[in-house]
Amino acid sequence: MLVFEELIYLVFAIVVSVLLLNGWRSIAVCKPRKRLPPSPSKLPIIGNLYRLGKFPHRWLQSFSKRYGPLTLLHQGNIPVLSASSADAAREIMKNQDLIFSNRPKMSSADKLLYGSRDVAFSPHGEYWRQMRSICVLQLLSNKRVQSYSGVREEETSLMVEKISQLSTASSPVVNLSDVLVTLTNNVICKVALGRRYGEDGEGRSMIFLGEFMELLGTSSVGDYVPWLAWTNWINGLDARRERVAKLFDKFLEQVVQEHREMREKVGEGSALAAIDFVDILLEFQRENASGSPIEDEAIKALITDIFTAGTDTTSTTLEWTMAELLKNPKTMKTLQNEVREAAGSNCEIDEECLEKMPCLKAVIKESLRLHPPVPLLLPRESTRDTKVLGYDVAAGTRVLINAWAIGRDPSMWENPEEFHPERFLETSIDFRGLHFELIPFGAGRRGFPGITFATSVFELALSKLVHNFDFGLPNGGRWEDLDMTEDSGIVIHKKFPILVVITPHVF
Repeated sequence: MLVFEELIYLVFAIVVSVLLLNGWRSIAVCKPRKRLPPSPSKLPIIGNLYRLGKFPHRWLQSFSKRYGPLTLLHQGNIPVLSASSADAAREIMKNQDLIFSNRPKMSSADKLLYGSRDVAFSPHGEYWRQMRSICVLQLLSNKRVQSYSGVREEETSLMVEKISQLSTASSPVVNLSDVLVTLTNNVICKVALGRRYGEDGEGRSMIFLGEFMELLGTSSVGDYVPWLAWTNWINGLDARRERVAKLFDKFLEQVVQEHREMREKVGEGSALAAIDFVDILLEFQRENASGSPIEDEAIKALITDIFTAGTDTTSTTLEWTMAELLKNPKTMKTLQNEVREAAGSNCEIDEECLEKMPCLKAVIKESLRLHPPVPLLLPRESTRDTKVLGYDVAAGTRVLINAWAIGRDPSMWENPEEFHPERFLETSIDFRGLHFELIPFGAGRRGFPGITFATSVFELALSKLVHNFDFGLPNGGRWEDLDMTEDSGIVIHKKFPILVVITPHVF
């Protein structure tokens, strides 16, 4: 009898197990396994954080060569999708732009940009739409950019005068990198704030702009592994961010108050002699006080965006372009001939002349292809589950578009590592977000809204440099030996400044 009961229990257990197994299989059939992009091996807790190093755009490019244009990393708790082809970029920034229009929460941006209340880092939503609309319609429209042509022409002419003075000094070696940083800083100061800062002692706060950019591009372990956020207190990152944020806020508060006092003197709503970005934002604030008000912190966050995007990226683009021209003297000579011919007997460059310079535009495109100022475009974040190029991408995945790798993709570009501007003379490819082979400023909703402003600065500055001067290396150095090493950061500068011997050209 006991044996019979045990047999019944055994049969019952087998039947239940079979039913459960079949149920599990039916569930598995209903929910097929997801197809994820290739992924490297990872360590517990930190995932792949240790692999990115100082130049993540280079490591991600090498990984994409092995596994394809889409790869999945794990930075701590955060899944990160890396896109390294034009097709992948097009799918993310055009075909599924809305799904990938969010920004991930980043502690440095939160601390330095008033809780990410700017345009670049604020999350996708109504606030971001309002701030971007203000930038596009009020600050960076084509008409507004054109209205500042006098500032650009004045400051680039002053740059030429300064270089001429330095070239005749007892020590004729000129730090061209410093000259370009000063130029872009002066242009942005006058356009955004109404006057220069930094030369008379009042603008000492501008000195820490470099540290501001460094901190903005510094990743915090706590962003990826929240329970390790306390390490920012140990390594001093929290203290540095707090100090720089206070200094920059103090400077911007002073600027805003100066503008308010000036407006009170001339009367609210009156046409000021010189309208800068702060004036425009304060007027917009006054007009919308009863509707959709814009607070002072939002104004300061927008002005900070203008500085970080307008000074660092523009000077970096000019620096890399000059470095490539110096390293390729035949291209330099071709460009100089074009610019000097376009200037004609006037011997003076203005913005109307630029339309006669296809080689100039090709040189800038080629420089941006090889040296996009932000090689990994600012990260995006998916808002829902989706598929990209056949792979499953989960909601909340962080997305990095490797503009640097796309610009050097051998399937898109012939001899991609060579500086060859002529490739752009017979193609309509441009960098304004419509051609995904060349996206140094991004594309779609999250594309950089100041492309026209930035382009107008470095086209005029570059044309005046090559028009007015001839260049040599100190101590008879060879151009092919010019050091092109990159420095690390959110914006990739040359590690070493451009030191040149400059001779004014005799017309």
